[in-house]
Parts: sequence; structure tokens; C-alpha cells
Amino acid sequence: MQQVRVRFAPSPTGPLHIGGVRTALYNFLFARKNKGTFILRIEDTDQGRFVEGAEEYIIESLKWCGITIDEGIKEGGPFSPYRQSERKEIYKQYADYLISTGAAYYAFDTPGQLDQARSEAENEGCAFLYNASVRDRMQNSLSMPEAKWKTLIEQGVPFVVRYKMPLNEDIHCDDLIRGHIVVHSDTLDDKVLFKSDGMPTYHLANVVDDHLMEISHVIRGEEWLPSLPLHFALYRSFGWDRPLFAHLPLLLKPDGKGKLSKRDGDKMGFPVFPLYWPYGETAKGYREEGYYPEAFVNMLALLGWNPGTEKEIFSMEELIDSFSIERVHKAGSRFDPEKAKWFNHHYLQQRSNKQLAIEFREFLRAKGFHHDIVELETLVGLVKERVNFVKDIWNETDFFFRAPETFDQAVVKKRWKSESPVQLMELRQILNDIPDFTAAATEAAVKKWIAQKNYNIGDVMNAFRLVLVGASRGPHIFDIIAWLGKDETLKRIERGVSIIGNTTS
Repeated sequence: MQQVRVRFAPSPTGPLHIGGVRTALYNFLFARKNKGTFILRIEDTDQGRFVEGAEEYIIESLKWCGITIDEGIKEGGPFSPYRQSERKEIYKQYADYLISTGAAYYAFDTPGQLDQARSEAENEGCAFLYNASVRDRMQNSLSMPEAKWKTLIEQGVPFVVRYKMPLNEDIHCDDLIRGHIVVHSDTLDDKVLFKSDGMPTYHLANVVDDHLMEISHVIRGEEWLPSLPLHFALYRSFGWDRPLFAHLPLLLKPDGKGKLSKRDGDKMGFPVFPLYWPYGETAKGYREEGYYPEAFVNMLALLGWNPGTEKEIFSMEELIDSFSIERVHKAGSRFDPEKAKWFNHHYLQQRSNKQLAIEFREFLRAKGFHHDIVELETLVGLVKERVNFVKDIWNETDFFFRAPETFDQAVVKKRWKSESPVQLMELRQILNDIPDFTAAATEAAVKKWIAQKNYNIGDVMNAFRLVLVGASRGPHIFDIIAWLGKDETLKRIERGVSIIGNTTS
């Protein structure tokens, strides 16, 4: 089998969409599964759309996901450079070669002339295609005498190089995911391969670089599927062996209608980028929203690929071992924000209480609270099952750090009885007399007292929770007071009774 060499080739035009991250992930998994090479190539031929910071963002995103690069702009490699703007001189010779063989030609049409041709086509009720049907009427080296177009070039008149799409021919293409595809050449236009600014377009640079870098498999997004016939034709024109192609399905909106976009994320409150994007129009990122990279990767891997089993939780090593192109779907994959949270919940549960306490401690410090890590381990252990993110621990534990200033009036109305003040002050005395203030000891003493007094245990416990927490929430009540300690517990009972008073249900 040919050595597997794959590439992820993003353009540095902004933040990296999670669809792009999935493309990188599938390339990486395929490379590792087949003991191959994973390459990061930056395709920055469109200098007008280049965004400062995007290149670094791409690299940091892959690093966060655990996607390691074998060859690239930082790592180097035998086919350097890996940034297309630094390979500018390479592409011209291949454009010249296509012209010399008659597979491409010079075109001198101005933007105004092209706009006019499009308008005329629209007036006739059809789409404008720059191909065999119109090229003889346009300003190019096929429609002009040789002396004229050579003079234009000598005079420095701007031109582009266009591919000469074959006339009246079925172009047969093969895709590892979509099977055999046939496209008639007359439905395709003569794509620009080399621009007037001296830079190649994606089509030329992509094909040339894939050949020179000995790429064995091109695994890319579905949006490039319409370009496949052109790329097959280019390989044939160069006389090169083609890599194998696989076009990945789209990531769809949560409702399944259309491609997932930033607007969908903004509207529904979830990120569509791996990391926070700080430039221009900012965007949320999975990392900053509290997702673990392994949860993000696990979730992303299953958006378009099926392992063939009911298994949903995969480590990176397990993904590598299980991955195959044959099990990638053709149809688009619907993104489910709740499922993404489910994955993060799972990975959060796998972390030790100590790990979570260390993470939560940083969150607390930002709020001005400083606690011993052992105390926080105990606290995290009480609530971790209820949360999806470390930041959510605060919502479940805020009352541990500060006594309630107000009391939920709906709970007061439902749970506070006329006898509650008397019962709670008796309870305060029982707790005050307990030397061992552990959860087990306090629970035993309180339940014994309730039984002796023949009180309704629900009424007592509900009122007790209300003065401790301010609402009807929180973990086991005796775990709460063990963490708070005797002094704080007694203070909260006294203060709660004083504030709520003799309100009756």
C-alpha cells in the first residue's frame, strides 16, 4: 500500500469553524490509523482575505484538540515551505506548462467586460459560464491572434490564466465516500488558475502542492465536491497520478435545515469555533465555554462517522484504532448542542475530585474566595453529578461561600410553617450540643430528636434547608452543615428565623 500522507489545508481568513476542525481530525485519525503523515499546509493564496492572527489561531486550535502535526509551517519537513504564499514561484511554471500544452490560456477580460457578459446571460435567462460556449467571444489568447495577445503581455496588460475545460466530455470521478460521479464538461466553466496579482488560485495551488507533497488521500469538506471534476481534469492535463478523494458531509444546524453557522450558535447560545476569537467580531469558543478537549473531540468525531457499534465514548487512541473512511456518512450530520454538553458531563465525571477542585479553585479566586483544596475536594464531590461544566459548580454551591441574603418567597410560602421558628431554635440547641459535627453524627442526633418530639421530618428539614440555603436546593443537608461548620450553621439558623419570622403557609 502507498504510504499514507494527508493534509489539512485551511485558509487564514478568520476563526476555524468546527467543520474545519472535524476535517483536520478525520485526516489526523486516518493518518495515525495507517501509520501515515499528517501535514498542516496554510493556503493563503487569497491575500485580500488574509486575517492577522488566523494562522496562530488554527495552530492553537489543533494543539488544544490534541491533533499533532508531523509536517507544517512550524515543524518544517521535506517539502517546505508549507505556506503557499512562500511557494509563489513554484506555481507559475505549472501554469506556463498548461499553457504550453494547450490545456490553459491567457484571459484579458476586464471586470467590466465580465459583468456585461453576466448581465447579457441573465437577460437571456441563463447562468453565465466562461467556457467553450463563450470563450471565442471574450478577450483571451484563444480568440485573439498570437501577435496581439503577446503584445498585450509585453505591455503589462493584466491577465489571468484560465483552464481550458474540455468540450462535450463526461468527466468521471471517484470518491471514497460518495462513489462514482460523472459530470459533463459543458456544465463547467474555465476556472481561473493564476490571478493577475501573480498568485495562483486554490485550484492550481491545491493540485500542484498535493502532487509535490506526495499526498495520498485528499480528505476535505463537501463544499469542495463541485471542484472535483476540475481537479481530476487538472491531474490528467499534468499527466500525474491522482490521490484518492473523500468529501466529508456537512455539519447541519440543530434543526437539520442548512449548514451550521456562527449565527446559529449566537442565536441558540453555543459556540461554533473551538477557541474564543478575539479579533473584529468576536466569537465564543468551546475551550473558554468550559468544554474539555477530549469531550469536544469525541463529540466532533461522531458528527459524520459511525463506529458501527453503540459505543459513544472514545479516547483519542480508541478513535484512531476504530476510524475508517468507509464508515463516514454521505448525508449531512445534525449538530446537537445538548449532546455536546452530555459529552462534557461524562468527561467531567471521569475527573478526580482533586482535579476538579483545582480547576474550581481558580474560578473561586476570581470571585475573591480562597479555600483549602481539601475542603474544595469534599465540596466538588457533593455536586459534580449535577453539573456539565466546572463553572456550573458555582451555581450549585454558591450558598456554601456566602449566607443567603434573601429567601425564596415561593419556598417560604410552601415550606415555612407556623411552628417552624420554634422547631428550628430547638434544632439549633441540639446542633450546638453535638461535639462531633460530622454529617453522620449530626444526622443521627437530629433524626433522634425529631422522632422523640414526634415532629414531621419533612417540615423540619424543608425549613432547615431554607434558612441554610435560601431556597429549596442543594445536596444532602447534613453534608452541607458538615462543610459549613457548627458556628456558621448556628448563625444561619438564627438569622433565618429572625428574617422569615412567624410567616405561616
